Amino acid sequence: MQITSIGIDLGKTTFHLVALEERGKVVIKQKFSRKQLFAYTANLPSSLIGIEACSGAHFMGAALRDQGHDVRLIPAQFVKPFLKSNKNDFLDAEAIAEAVARENMRFVPIKTDDQLDLQALHRVRDRLVHRRTALINQIRGFLLERGITFAKGPAKLRQQMPAILENADENLTPRLRSLLDHLWQEWKGLNSDIERVSDEIDAIADQDAACRRLRQIPGVGPLVATATVAAIGNDPLDAPGDRVMRASERAMSMRELPADALRADLERLLGDHEGEDSLCRHGETYGTVCSTVVGLAGSEVATYRFAAGPPCVTAFAHVAVPLHRPHGER
Repeated sequence: MQITSIGIDLGKTTFHLVALEERGKVVIKQKFSRKQLFAYTANLPSSLIGIEACSGAHFMGAALRDQGHDVRLIPAQFVKPFLKSNKNDFLDAEAIAEAVARENMRFVPIKTDDQLDLQALHRVRDRLVHRRTALINQIRGFLLERGITFAKGPAKLRQQMPAILENADENLTPRLRSLLDHLWQEWKGLNSDIERVSDEIDAIADQDAACRRLRQIPGVGPLVATATVAAIGNDPLDAPGDRVMRASERAMSMRELPADALRADLERLLGDHEGEDSLCRHGETYGTVCSTVVGLAGSEVATYRFAAGPPCVTAFAHVAVPLHRPHGER
């Protein structure tokens, strides 16, 4: 029995495995627990294994790669065309096994533990920022009902809130004043948490070589550089000549757009942020990172500026070019 590809449909506690032979016939169809799956795959010869890019896929991919298998993560929308009949776990695994064997398939690089840690930091910070913004809006809404207004943003709140709470002439009841003081203390706690996470991200940006390279691009700071490295990284299995060619695959892990859109003109892409990862959806600054094609090793950065669009958009229109390319062709 010659296995050409294996598809694994991931679950929280159960996993469905389907293996195909060279003509596409199903030769193995089994259901496992996590422990059983690792024991089973450890006894298989080195195989091409496909996994749908979803929660837990990076851990599973890294574990199977350590067993000697060639593991590929596939975006979910690229698996769907291979699904036959009604959806179930075994049919999903079979579709994944068919998709992973396609030579022109696009894959998502497996993230390292450091990338996952950095991504977790960004997501925690993102949640805290959303909570802080909601809190500021609530405070402004309560004060507006009493005829008190101030501009949006944490800086204005920090400047004016102490004076509002201490001013006895303001039209505030004791109960509302006490409530606002509680919200003010909550805001200060959230702001302190955000600063602590931001300081940790800044420290990583200073230590990581890829982040330092990205920060040489005009307009790229610690947040954008670390978010790009966390989402894209640099696959250690890439051959030096493949780094630029695989940049669209890295962009896939952030935008999850079809390949033809990724090859389209950058100027058109800069205005299209549909389907972005939430990590890269912080307005135009994070959004345009999705349109940045950067080989984090073995390349240098060339800048292309467009007349249209805000400065923060044009600042991120960069592509990677190989070092061996003649200067006159850039």
